Amino acid sequence: ALNTAFIQDGAFVHIPEGKRILQPIHLLFLSTAPGETTISHPRNLIILDDNSQATILESYVGLSPRAYFTNSVTEIAVGENANLDHYKLQRESEEAFHIATLQIHQGRSSKARAFDVTLGGVLTRNEVNGVLAGAGAECALDGLYLVSGGQHVDNHTRIDHAAPQTTSREAFRGIIGERGRGVFNGKVVVHRGAEGTDAQQSSDNLLLSERGEIDTKPELEIYTDAVKCAHGATVGELDPDQLFYMRSRGIDEGTAKGLLTFAFANDVLRRIELPEVRKRVASSVAGELPDYDSWGGLL
Repeated sequence: ALNTAFIQDGAFVHIPEGKRILQPIHLLFLSTAPGETTISHPRNLIILDDNSQATILESYVGLSPRAYFTNSVTEIAVGENANLDHYKLQRESEEAFHIATLQIHQGRSSKARAFDVTLGGVLTRNEVNGVLAGAGAECALDGLYLVSGGQHVDNHTRIDHAAPQTTSREAFRGIIGERGRGVFNGKVVVHRGAEGTDAQQSSDNLLLSERGEIDTKPELEIYTDAVKCAHGATVGELDPDQLFYMRSRGIDEGTAKGLLTFAFANDVLRRIELPEVRKRVASSVAGELPDYDSWGGLL
């Protein structure tokens, strides 16, 4: 509602019927906050007509260490048999507040993949809502968040299976460092009449510090029969046996921890299909991990 009231700028992307865009479309939002605290409310509308295809990359970057507030909304409509890959990379300043909503509505036999990476901001809340409104629609939501130094990141997702024979896959991974807090609340709702739904959801989290905190709550609400649904969550620390193995091979402790942490993140990063996007996101993630200077050159 706040975004609707104060919207001044944003992007409109329309892919006509049958059109396939092979190169990614990059939407870049830069915040500078040169003199005083600023608030921006970007609004994006992305429409894929029937039988179309596109890849959209949203980047939010802060160029100033000052505090500012970004409140973005992206609405996506995916037509019948259309195919969308959507990536969002959030690298706001360490003092920034970032609130974002992503809404995806899918038609019959459409495919939508949304990937969210959160690295910056002192307080971040990501809302991702997907509606599989057409029979045979497929949705994949993946996410990775790194928090430390007093950062707080909320990830709230909801996938509504509103038609039969729909499929969803959801996998979020969190890396929680010193004094960081992460929250994941993912809900899958299978509505009446959505027989044949196949939904899988997972939340895996790595604690790097005793003063880090993660709150994770995957949920299923099922109102029909003949469905296949599962969800799960894990929270743990680096495996001491793996650390011992690497140390016994002459790898110092900082390098061993860095490589194991990146391997944990890379398990979800490898799902990014475009090599150039995957390489850029992986480099951004690696640069935020502890002791990167000692092991980054090994990647």
